[in-house]
Amino acid sequence: MRILVTGGAGFIGSNFIRHILNKYPDYEIINLDKLTYAGNLENLTDLENNKQYEFVKGDIVDPKIVAKWVKGAQVIVNFAAETHVDRSIVKAGDFVKTNVFGTYTLLEAAKKNSIAKYIQISSDEVYGSIEKGAFKESDKLKPSSPYSATKASADLLARSYYITYQLPVIITRSSNNFGPYQFPEKVMPLFITNVLEDKPVPLYGDGKNMRDWVYVLDNCEAIDQVMHKGKAGEIYNIGGSNELANIELTKKILELLGKSDEFIKPVADRLGHDRRYALDCFKLRSELGWKPQHDFNQALKDTINWYKENQQWWKKLKV
Repeated sequence: MRILVTGGAGFIGSNFIRHILNKYPDYEIINLDKLTYAGNLENLTDLENNKQYEFVKGDIVDPKIVAKWVKGAQVIVNFAAETHVDRSIVKAGDFVKTNVFGTYTLLEAAKKNSIAKYIQISSDEVYGSIEKGAFKESDKLKPSSPYSATKASADLLARSYYITYQLPVIITRSSNNFGPYQFPEKVMPLFITNVLEDKPVPLYGDGKNMRDWVYVLDNCEAIDQVMHKGKAGEIYNIGGSNELANIELTKKILELLGKSDEFIKPVADRLGHDRRYALDCFKLRSELGWKPQHDFNQALKDTINWYKENQQWWKKLKV
């Protein structure tokens, strides 16, 4: 199988590429990535000499480069996106361009080349906040930030290509990912690396915003299952069933690093900050047989150890 992975130099994309090539050594992967600040080829240095892997620098909004590399691919997995909510509040236009128009460009190329499967990687944030219970795939989208609004727009556009053109589109929506190679602007690597540098950790508001956490390798396995066994036109939620308030997560990180709560520095809350995300993953578990394989507490320890042991990777990113 020949797979075009877009945004494969980023956090989840690079972990997915490594997962696929380790599990299916006869597969071919083309990694198309613009290499923005969050795209890092050091995430994939171990694959540089792998003949089944090829990196191409390019932007998904460029129809010429997209058309060139979609040819010959059987599957497209679109990770390429601007993802940081705080940045979307400041520069929403960048998110509209990449997340919406970039998705349109890929969908058009997929349609013209009769792609066997198109996997759109999305987020639980498209549903908005929920006080009780958990979102199902059929629930209404109520995004709160420019980031989540552009991801929701991309989802709707992708779904329209399935309905209108019968393009075999599948959408995955995951909860908060964590693990190795995550850019240190996101909460978990930011807090871990700050503590390693003896710096305070900036906690939004009262710290009671709730998030579900899924280890990145479990998400990669879920996307793998969706790619191979998922049904065209369907949406699959991917969650870890590890729901924590941000203050609880922060205290866990500090405890594992042997630091006191004095490192917590409350800061003004983010604009439009959703209170709680939660996903109902019954569909993925019952239809495709997926479930997380990594214990949250052990995966958190492993993640902290990775950042301890790879300081040369993240220190230059925090300059």
